[in-house]
Amino acid sequence: MKCMISNERPSPYSPRAYATSAPKPVVIEDTLKTDKVQIERKTFVFTLKENPRGRFLRITEDVNGRRDAIIIPATGLEDFRKMLDSMLQTSAETPPKAVAQE
Repeated sequence: MKCMISNERPSPYSPRAYATSAPKPVVIEDTLKTDKVQIERKTFVFTLKENPRGRFLRITEDVNGRRDAIIIPATGLEDFRKMLDSMLQTSAETPPKAVAQE
């Protein structure tokens, strides 16, 4: 007989947690535009998509087969562009710090 202490909880990461959860419903997404850029060892894929909830930009970073993504709703793209423009301006105006020589 297994005794569980009151503050112990089953892990949501156990194989049983996935077997009991219902599958996510399939959401149909239309791809409006895709573009890719290679920077050093990273590949960035920018995909503008649309689904019943609206338009969004998915930015996927691929580094040696490992992928991470962020999604920006279309309503935030203008704010994202302004922030990126500001970062570019600061980068252009600020001289890089000296790198230590080994």
